[in-house]
Amino acid sequence: MRRLFTKIGSLAAAAMLALTAAQPAEAGPVQRPAAETAYFEFTDISRETAVFQLTDPVKIEKARKILSGEETYETHVVGRIVKRPAPYNPTWSFHFSPETISFFESAIEVCDATLPYVEDHLDEAGGAFLPGGYWCPWTSELVREVPAP
Repeated sequence: MRRLFTKIGSLAAAAMLALTAAQPAEAGPVQRPAAETAYFEFTDISRETAVFQLTDPVKIEKARKILSGEETYETHVVGRIVKRPAPYNPTWSFHFSPETISFFESAIEVCDATLPYVEDHLDEAGGAFLPGGYWCPWTSELVREVPAP
């Protein structure tokens, strides 16, 4: 019986190999879809708003779950700031570096600040203020997903 399954498996593998080899040569490389980019607006206790960009599908899904109320634990945004404006966040002289963004439930106090405070003290960010440039506004709250600029 074992030999019968081995022969059937071998025949199936040979058939699959033949079908794969029979594909037209001009088909070229497989085209992968472009990475999705999504933009989210958030606010903090100051009631000011800012926008951040996500390109990681897992993080995009998490942000959407936060907005839908499905995720209720890690709902605050954290990431490393870049000290220059971004086209999608023109109100501020800084933005989150998209690849460093994640979500948290609680964080240490040294990375907490409001949007206006970060703007007013941007020249100090990365030192004693927001060490390493990481910003974790404790009162951050996602407001909505916004269209691409």
